[in-house]
Parts: sequence; C-alpha cells; structure tokens
Amino acid sequence: MAQRTALTAIFVIALGGMLFSGYLSYQELFKSGLPSCPAIGAPGTVFGYPACVYGFFMYLIVSIVAALGLWPRRR
Repeated sequence: MAQRTALTAIFVIALGGMLFSGYLSYQELFKSGLPSCPAIGAPGTVFGYPACVYGFFMYLIVSIVAALGLWPRRR
C-alpha cells in the first residue's frame, strides 16, 4: 500500500472516531438524559472524566498527524 493511501485511510478512520467519541462526550458532559459513558467520577472513568473524552483527543491528535503527512510539501 502506498504511503499516501495509508495516510488517507488513517485520516478517514480518525475522523470517524473523532465524530463518534465527540458525540459521546457531548452527550455525557453537556446533555442530561441518555448517558452514553459512565458518569463523571463513577467507576470506569479516568481522572474523573469518561473514556470517550480521552478518545476524542486521541483521535484529534491522530487526524492532525495524518493531515500533516498528507499536506503537500514544497521541494
């Protein structure tokens, strides 16, 4: 697989993960009603925040790194 094709696949998957974990984080932190992740401070949280919040930032970093790899360079 070519490097550009691999980076494009990683970028698309990271965007999908960012959208999904962002939606779960929004539901958990800003909306009451349908909890998608454990409540803040409940067992299953990391430093008081649900795992979906950390997933969002992880996917954000991966998508930025993949986008930088896809960015055309001047030679």
